[in-house]
Amino acid sequence: MILRDIAHARTGDKGDISQIAVFAFRPQDYPLLLAQVTAERVAAHFAGLPVRHIRRYELPQLGALNFVLEGGLSGGVTRSLALDAHGKTLSAQLLDMEIDIAQA
Repeated sequence: MILRDIAHARTGDKGDISQIAVFAFRPQDYPLLLAQVTAERVAAHFAGLPVRHIRRYELPQLGALNFVLEGGLSGGVTRSLALDAHGKTLSAQLLDMEIDIAQA
């Protein structure tokens, strides 16, 4: 199963920092997000990017996790030569992460 099967994402970016919030569609899937979508797994998922640091914030009242990625935008929207290397692109890529529902 991939993450987009149980969650959606919203993003924002400023300079070279991107934040990706992942929201479970159903409250009962939030524990699966907690277990499977760790900062370490997000870092591994974005291994090809020059991300310096990832912080994860838990938002249980919203059934969400918020990730702050420092360094993954190649200097930021106005400095990067990469096409469409913005937060929205990263959130779409993150939603392709494989998750193991047996871990629930």
